[in-house]
Amino acid sequence: MRRILSHTRAAIDDYKMISDGDKIAVGVSGGKDSLILLKTLCELRRFYSADFEIVAITLDMRFDNKDGDFSRIKEMCDSYGVEYIIKPTDLYEIIFNIRKETNPCSLCARMRRGILHEAAKDAGCNKIALGHHLDDAAETFLMNLLVESRVGCFAPVTYLSRRDLTMIRPLIYIREREITAATERLDLPVVKSGCPANENTKREEIKMLIAELSARYGDVPERIVGAMQRGGIDRWGK
Repeated sequence: MRRILSHTRAAIDDYKMISDGDKIAVGVSGGKDSLILLKTLCELRRFYSADFEIVAITLDMRFDNKDGDFSRIKEMCDSYGVEYIIKPTDLYEIIFNIRKETNPCSLCARMRRGILHEAAKDAGCNKIALGHHLDDAAETFLMNLLVESRVGCFAPVTYLSRRDLTMIRPLIYIREREITAATERLDLPVVKSGCPANENTKREEIKMLIAELSARYGDVPERIVGAMQRGGIDRWGK
């Protein structure tokens, strides 16, 4: 956990993600990435130079039209004195039963973003923290290149002028394998996703491709992110 804290702090400092007086909504899906993000920011808050508040927000997809069980995440938030908001949605019903989307991930992501932005504003937050890590960045870059024929990635920090919200991604220096190991070691309350599209997406294909390339050429995710930083792609330049 010490290494994750150190690298998260470095990313926050490098990209000036957090300022004094910020109220940050942490998007908590229930997966390992968002839970490590929540724990890391809660721990960081104890000694970081800037004083900031945290609100944890979960969008309940209501898979199979049933409320999700996030009680253990609530216990975690209570232990840190963090407000926890669960926002029920009809996303599963709309995407899978009504629209019967053949490519559900893109629409789901857009709809979740809109709901999360609204929930964050309602909670009085000026920033939203998302759990994207270094491997996510490399995969997104390669997906954009191979699928959309464009060079680009999400940015470490993005200001949404229409919402007056700033999106930050404090885990961008952390590897997915580190997050997986820490989640298991700390016994964090992961909520298994019931999404029918799990492990059957373009991102999974890209993840496998990166693994194959890394076996031949070395650590491809580190190289992709390093290239984005040196090239200043999508505000990755420090």
